[in-house]
Amino acid sequence: MDLRTRTSLFCGALALAIAISVLLRGKPQRARWLFAAFSADIGLWYLAQWLYLLQLSPIWAHFTAVLVVALPQFAVHLFEALVPRGATGKRGAGTSPLPRVAGLLFFPMLVLVLSPEHTAGWVRGAVILYVFGLFAAALWSLWRRGETSGSRSTQKRVRFVVACGALATAFSLADFLWFVGVPLPPVGAVLSIVFVFVLAESLIRERLVDLYEMAALALVSTALAFSLGGIFYVFVQVLGQFQTMYLNAVLGGIVMLMLIDPLRDKITVYLHRAFFLERVDLERAVERARQELTHVLQVERMAQVVINALLDSHRATAAALYLYQPLAVDFELCSSFGDKPPRRIPGASIPALSERLQRSSSLGLEEVERRLRERPRGAGAEALAPDEQVLREAELLGPYRRGVVVALRARGGELLGLLLLADSRVSDAFSADERGLLERLARQISVVVENSRSYLQMQAQARLAALGQMAAGLAHEVKNPLSAIKGAAQLLGEPTTGRAPDDASSEFLGIILEEVERLDRVVRSVLDYARPKQGAFGLVDVNSVIDQLLRLLSSEREGGCSYSTELETDVPRVRADAEQLRQVLLNLIRNAAEAMGGRGTITITTRTRRSEAADRSVEIAITDHGPGITPEVRENLFVPFFTTRAQGTGLGLAISERIVQEMGGRIEVLTTVGSGSTFSVQLPPATESSPVAAPRAARDGTSTLT
Repeated sequence: MDLRTRTSLFCGALALAIAISVLLRGKPQRARWLFAAFSADIGLWYLAQWLYLLQLSPIWAHFTAVLVVALPQFAVHLFEALVPRGATGKRGAGTSPLPRVAGLLFFPMLVLVLSPEHTAGWVRGAVILYVFGLFAAALWSLWRRGETSGSRSTQKRVRFVVACGALATAFSLADFLWFVGVPLPPVGAVLSIVFVFVLAESLIRERLVDLYEMAALALVSTALAFSLGGIFYVFVQVLGQFQTMYLNAVLGGIVMLMLIDPLRDKITVYLHRAFFLERVDLERAVERARQELTHVLQVERMAQVVINALLDSHRATAAALYLYQPLAVDFELCSSFGDKPPRRIPGASIPALSERLQRSSSLGLEEVERRLRERPRGAGAEALAPDEQVLREAELLGPYRRGVVVALRARGGELLGLLLLADSRVSDAFSADERGLLERLARQISVVVENSRSYLQMQAQARLAALGQMAAGLAHEVKNPLSAIKGAAQLLGEPTTGRAPDDASSEFLGIILEEVERLDRVVRSVLDYARPKQGAFGLVDVNSVIDQLLRLLSSEREGGCSYSTELETDVPRVRADAEQLRQVLLNLIRNAAEAMGGRGTITITTRTRRSEAADRSVEIAITDHGPGITPEVRENLFVPFFTTRAQGTGLGLAISERIVQEMGGRIEVLTTVGSGSTFSVQLPPATESSPVAAPRAARDGTSTLT
């Protein structure tokens, strides 16, 4: 057998194998059936060529001619099925007269190739024109329908398929030229099978990034195969044919190793630019933002960099960045562009969406909607309920309810925020690989958020340490003069020589002693803050501590505020000093009472708080209904010596925070101006190996003291 005969057999077998593999990979659909018929037609055409060249029988020549006439019929219907009627977003855009025209031409051409004149040059020329014309028209129709599609992903996929189909058509038609007597080597047969394989993969693969990587690999492999074949051909002819085959193989292998990496890289870059221009723009913007974020610590600056990068990429008409506020259990808007987003997204109102983001770092809400719309008949309500719930919750996202949601996650897995994007120009705006780029950006954003919070904590600790040392020194210097002043004032107040001080002197001495006592309390607070005493840590029942504290407050109080408790019955114990914890809660309760002017109800709640990373904490929340705290005051609440009260020392909250931090916890504040404030003490649950400090007391879940 000569080279063309062997090549025809090889290509025919490959084309049939590709047709079968497409049908076996997943549930066959109309497009896959048509492609299988298209590929099988090519395979049978090459096998008929092989039999004709092998036997020179007229029957195989007629069979080859019939398969040639049938090939564009399958191609026309295949390309029509890739973008179904009504899928383009324009009325009537999915309707095409091309299948009817192809059907009308089929029978005349079939009669022509089976007639006695089938060997005439004009007949063979008409066949070539018929095949080429229908292929070109089918690809043009597919291109037009793809460009009018409202889906950006569909546009990209159609462009890729049209390019592959055009190449396959060109190489197949070039190979048909032997039919009219043009003596060409069977290179076109091999290349047509390569691109039929690429076309098959484009139907199967969902991710466009897989398509261009696979296409690059196919092109590189084909180029290297032909290069290696050419090298072997030259070496065999020049160096002595098969007597030096071993040397030829070695030299060919060396050349291949030298060429494979640069050639693969170049073709990958060119394919990337040719088929994925918009993805390149987004990738560049994301990479530029990620590089800039490596030098950013402030959250405000981070948000500005991210939003500007997305705006410059021109890949979205709107974007918004939300950060999670733990105590409020809300996502608060940090920065945005485009359509005005909601100021806050209640975390408790999007459980299904949060759960979906737990499984996947990003979610295309439009895909969820399309999956519901295209659900198979007979699908159970239970299978559809999660998607329906996600779409209901997505309504809270405002203009992003059909966009893309990307999760910002900490190293431990807890949700730090949300990155939302939308493109109102087209549907299905972001493909899976583009969401992968956004996920990479989200990871960088999460690192900045965590680093920013750690940096702020370090700054606060350093500032407090410096203030504490300075305050301790000042307190020691002030304490001794205060003692002397107090002693002198007391001596002046005692009767001497049987004569008591007059009324004016007694009044001034009383003022001196009162102010000295007040200064002495300030000095003691400063020393407590600068050198806190070591607590007797053990297992503490926070509900028992609250019960004891409220009994104490009830006995001391004469009217004023009332206390309402909502205590979770199975809250775990914490490792703490019961007396110090009582001091912290007493300070917070008295602050709440003062905020309400001594009137109203203070609510004290306990609960077990669980984060998405499966970590637990015991939360004690004290809520008042006072005037709330302004943002300016909120920023300085825990700064030593900062106070809004005329008689305050400004150390109560600072000392409370120090105590809670020593217990391994933190204090969080949620406040709304005009509606009140909530101070939340969060402590880690204790392990059972810790020593017990106080027995657990029996209690009710709720109680009210008035």
